[in-house]
Amino acid sequence: MSKVVHTRDEDPPLRVAVLPDSFKGSAHATDVARAMAHGAERALSGRPGGVHIDTLPFADGGEGTLDALLGAWGTPVLTVETTDAIGRPVTARYGLSPDRTRGVVEAAEANGLPTVSDVALRPRTATTRGIGPLVEALLDAGVEEILLCIGGSATTDGGTGLLGALGARFLDADGSELPDGGGSLIDLHRIDLDGLDPRAGSVRWRIACDVTNPLVGERGAAAVFGPQKGAVEEDVRVLDAGLDRLADVLRDATGTDVRGRDGMGAAGGLPAPLTAVLGAELVPGSRLVAETLDAERLLAGADLVITGEGRFDHQSLDGKVVDAVRRMTPGHVPVLVVAGSVAVGPEELERSGVTAALSIAEGPSSLEGLQEDALPAIIRTTYNGCRLLNHSLAPSRSKEPSP
Repeated sequence: MSKVVHTRDEDPPLRVAVLPDSFKGSAHATDVARAMAHGAERALSGRPGGVHIDTLPFADGGEGTLDALLGAWGTPVLTVETTDAIGRPVTARYGLSPDRTRGVVEAAEANGLPTVSDVALRPRTATTRGIGPLVEALLDAGVEEILLCIGGSATTDGGTGLLGALGARFLDADGSELPDGGGSLIDLHRIDLDGLDPRAGSVRWRIACDVTNPLVGERGAAAVFGPQKGAVEEDVRVLDAGLDRLADVLRDATGTDVRGRDGMGAAGGLPAPLTAVLGAELVPGSRLVAETLDAERLLAGADLVITGEGRFDHQSLDGKVVDAVRRMTPGHVPVLVVAGSVAVGPEELERSGVTAALSIAEGPSSLEGLQEDALPAIIRTTYNGCRLLNHSLAPSRSKEPSP
């Protein structure tokens, strides 16, 4: 979204780029971007030449990425009937780019922890099978590229449920099909790919992945992430052994050894068969979103950049949205961070390249209070930040307007 407020035609407008993440539990990135733009407009529209504001809701490839991409694309949310991680019916969302060549899926719509938060977790039988109908919907739409966001999973089945939904068969030594879930993979003997939907291998797969954990071992999917999904010590042992067996069988079937590759342990091993069988590419989530939305081009023409998220801390500077935005922003351009809370000290802030970081809290506040008042507080804080920076900002006359 672009908005121009002019006061004198002979002066160039100040170009402001607004690229926030969602404020988790409070506001979607689209609403946050709109609030920040409103605050910036109020603070800066009195300048000679006025202000040109571009908003681009952003995400890091995890929760909220679907909403951010669809908000930027201006395309509707689409839905399909599928199942959750324990096989119950659920309506899951997906989306398409304006030209319908790219599709985006948040795997957690079907295999996520929130969808099974009302029952005891089932680490050995939880399955990614419900992601299959989402992928099939994209293939039916004729996409050329699938963007798969995999955070927040409740599963440790090595992606076998998803590949099974696309037509692959995972067989034991007797040729019988294994039941869903990572707990059965220890009995895996062979993968039958004859029935795999051929369309799945003809599209480009890009997986948003921000962890480097391998598939198995002490840093693997079961050991590190299994306990978050209800796995006790014995479950972890069984699941890790099953994923190890999966790696062997994938190598025999495809010639690709995923065991030692970084990132194969993400989302309970979901990338492993997609990489070995379908040639999927793992990409840092914020980079995938930036490339998909062409964010770097927008930032290259900015005089001021505004970004933010619910909590700005040291993790924000390590692959999250704020980190991606500041890395893509030219060094001479100020970067203003507006966040629910700020937990970055002065020295770390100075090293980060962020110009200023402001919390939306005016004083001692509860999380519930900040969540209820988030959007008005974002407007107010962005206004204050832009007022503080206003006199140091000078638009470049050499810049061409963004299309």
